[in-house]
Amino acid sequence: MIQLKIVWIMLFFFVTCIATSQEVTKTKFGQGNLNIIAKDSSWSMKFATRFQLLSTTAWDINDDHYSKSKTDFLVRRARLKFGGFAYSPKLKYKLEIGLSNRDISGSSEYTNNTPRYIFDAVIKWNFYKNFTLWAGQTKLPGNRERVISSANLQFVDRSMLNSAFNIDRDIGLQLWHNFKLSDKFILKEVFAFSQGEGRNITTGNLGGHQYTSRIELLPFGDFKGKGDYKGGDLYREQKPKLALGITYDFNANAVKDRSNQGSYMKTSHGFHETNIYTVFLDAMFKYKGLSFMGEFTDRNADEITFVNTAGDIKNVKVGNALNIQIGYLFKNNWEIATRYTNLNYHTTISNELKEQYTLGVSKYIVGHNLKVQSDITYSTKDSDSSGLMYRLQFDIHF
Repeated sequence: MIQLKIVWIMLFFFVTCIATSQEVTKTKFGQGNLNIIAKDSSWSMKFATRFQLLSTTAWDINDDHYSKSKTDFLVRRARLKFGGFAYSPKLKYKLEIGLSNRDISGSSEYTNNTPRYIFDAVIKWNFYKNFTLWAGQTKLPGNRERVISSANLQFVDRSMLNSAFNIDRDIGLQLWHNFKLSDKFILKEVFAFSQGEGRNITTGNLGGHQYTSRIELLPFGDFKGKGDYKGGDLYREQKPKLALGITYDFNANAVKDRSNQGSYMKTSHGFHETNIYTVFLDAMFKYKGLSFMGEFTDRNADEITFVNTAGDIKNVKVGNALNIQIGYLFKNNWEIATRYTNLNYHTTISNELKEQYTLGVSKYIVGHNLKVQSDITYSTKDSDSSGLMYRLQFDIHF
């Protein structure tokens, strides 16, 4: 009922904007969002919606024996996105709201026991030349795979490196800057200061704060269509393009076991607090339909072990991971891609995933805006058991 009310409020607001605006930009499907500009050009708003329908079938494998398959059908994501400028084109904003069960999951006493509807609510102010200040809740400048939109992925979903080590979204400030070292060589920098406990937290700051720095090098210039943050070489770069990135994240006195993600580390006297350090290295390469993305991450902490409220010994989830994926897009817009992921925790975790081998096939009907993707994944665990998973997903993105 609450979700339905939100949808109606958004639609009412959107229709009202159209009725009072002077110009509505009309585009074909796949060529951009519906764009509204105020009569006096003092503000604009782009509206977009998307959803993903996912089918998953999985088998557990023990001693070469396959278990009975488990099949799920799911609305994986359903989002409403708003963006544009206010007062000046130099002052931009973005609002993204999630409506699917997976989008709004994770409610707890720390989110006021309410669904986590808000993904992004951020203002971007280009206050001087190539300097832009962001304020609000959005993705931190962490690993490349996480910053790539879930609508623009090369596979059905992100790798287990991302699910285990990403630093996701948080609320705070980010300062972005870029400049050219030569005619083509571009350097981009970003620094973020955030609360340190993830998105939609209402209880305030329980631990310390989080500090994130990232540098990117693009020796051959910008990718076409911001392709350095899109899966696959859909633009078929006619000249080699390469992006190299490094991120260092420091979460002071963190109270969650995966930096600003994971579970709160509750103890009998409050929370276990420890400094958590995370490093990300990544690369993206594209050329004439061929694409490569590689990532490595390492997380460590000052005090790894703690005793929870039940008296059990628990650990901060420190370790490292590697993810490599390569794909080729044929001229008929079919793509074949393969991915290898290795996960290595420094502490013992029950039923821990160790390695994954994934083969994916995608058909891009209208780029990432309308596509069908499937992949099959073989996983191994430290318990000497393994698993097989097949996924099929339909994605539509306005």
